[in-house]
Amino acid sequence: MTSSAVLVLEDGTRFTGRAYGAVGRTLGEAVFATGMTGYQETLTDPSYAGQIVLMTAPHIGNTGVNGEDNESARMWPAGLVVRDAARRVSNFRATGSLDDSLLENGIIGIQGIDTRAVTRRLRDAGVMRAGIFSGEDAVLSPEEQLELVCASEHMTGRNLSAEVSTSVTYTLAAEGERIGLVAVLDLGVKQSTLDYLTARGFEVTVVPQSITERELLALRPDAVFYSNGPGDPASSHRHVELLQVVLREGLPFFGICFGNQLLGRALGFETYKLPFGHRGINQPVVDRATGRTEITAHNHGFAVRAPIDGITESPAGFGRVEVSHVNLNDDVVEGLNALDIPAFSVQYHPEAAAGPHDANYLFDRFRDLVVNRGLDTPPAAATRPTGGN
Repeated sequence: MTSSAVLVLEDGTRFTGRAYGAVGRTLGEAVFATGMTGYQETLTDPSYAGQIVLMTAPHIGNTGVNGEDNESARMWPAGLVVRDAARRVSNFRATGSLDDSLLENGIIGIQGIDTRAVTRRLRDAGVMRAGIFSGEDAVLSPEEQLELVCASEHMTGRNLSAEVSTSVTYTLAAEGERIGLVAVLDLGVKQSTLDYLTARGFEVTVVPQSITERELLALRPDAVFYSNGPGDPASSHRHVELLQVVLREGLPFFGICFGNQLLGRALGFETYKLPFGHRGINQPVVDRATGRTEITAHNHGFAVRAPIDGITESPAGFGRVEVSHVNLNDDVVEGLNALDIPAFSVQYHPEAAAGPHDANYLFDRFRDLVVNRGLDTPPAAATRPTGGN
């Protein structure tokens, strides 16, 4: 018989359900993800480290899990919250159940609660620390459980890069004609990102987040890429300083998600924490250059603070910068384009393994930036799709 479990938010709100996956106690930042599918990709995305992820889609686990859709070698969230966990798996690609995978990865979850009510609470009050308690921990008093939650770490100020990054440098061969070497700083990189880079002719060398300026430049890369990842960008000073060296060297740069926030800080802008962030695979973003609306995949709780209209001088002295993409729900900065150096970034995930693929062209844009280096082709002239919304 499934044991009871409780989700406790730091404001004292409690939701009682049943244990799902591993049993015990887990603490983290409670966030909600709005995708209707892609739970396996979400769970194996290192960007979710330190977070208790609530899936807003009511039925989770229906299609099971398989060995092909993982974005990394393990599951990363601190916990998982669902309403209705599938009692059986029904998909021809499935090689196992989500429940069993949660157990294998030690992910503590809760099922059978009103996830709509939790989502509304997080939207009203903002994301907050939380805990899932099951098994022996479920019988702790409400006061003890809340005390444990309130004693846990805030996401603001946390640097989680060392927890999710590779510890060794490794290289992936280019597919087809090799156009150059891109050094990928692994801040929590997803496998699909690496696949899209190699598919465009890049030889990819993935490097640890601890790499030094000298070690990076010794690779003689043709370009540098900063990946997605968890944590507060304001706590990644060393990665910002490393990126400023890359920009001064004139190396083409592309960053996504956490990499966008770090480019923003390298250019001299501030970052700030969003009330409840953007997570899921249905976020509408407009490309300011074309007016084209893209449906995009997100997972971020921090954003860059920069003027969304017009061209701004980089406070750090890197020339002119424009905000290239904006979220249509709340006007959050979703992309930066440097006009005087070969650098750009987006806040969302153009690889979007579970879909959508509206922003996949950005990898082509990065390829064009590297191929055209030295031909006086500014970033804004790189490949963009045409057409209406």
